[in-house]
Amino acid sequence: MKTLTDQLAQYAAYHRDRRNIATHFVGIPMIVVAVATLLSRPGVDVGGWLVTPALVVTGLTVAYYLLLDVRFGLAMAVAMAGSLWVGYALAAQSTAVWLTGGIGLFVVGWVLQFIGHYYEGKKPAFVDDLVGLVIGPLFVMAEAAFAFGLRRDEQERIERRVGPTLVRARTAQA
Repeated sequence: MKTLTDQLAQYAAYHRDRRNIATHFVGIPMIVVAVATLLSRPGVDVGGWLVTPALVVTGLTVAYYLLLDVRFGLAMAVAMAGSLWVGYALAAQSTAVWLTGGIGLFVVGWVLQFIGHYYEGKKPAFVDDLVGLVIGPLFVMAEAAFAFGLRRDEQERIERRVGPTLVRARTAQA
């Protein structure tokens, strides 16, 4: 299994332009909430717990994050629980609200992603490796931690592999 550094460095190689990273700070959470929303129906009551596809996917994803790194895994568990809570709340509404909210968040989130990748001049990471779809939210959490001066050791390991973030001139990308 790849390490946390392996996964984040591979993903970061597609995300070195700060404008791209900025769009990911908005777009990826929108997509995560959208997926939680759309997968929050149907549900089955199991001992007082509403078990939905969203809960199963969230649980498996958080378990993977915890295997990669306990500290980031715990932070992601909190973030994913919040997304699941919003997803359940939207799914509890009428079908029109559920679908409009879920699909709307999904589409706008992806539009933001592709705007960011325009600035980056590179395709999204998931095009070459579908695991990028799972690593994206973790990357955003890691970048937030780095911005607050946390996990400098991890940031340095990633930057040794793929270089620092920067703002590229779009015309330089050909």
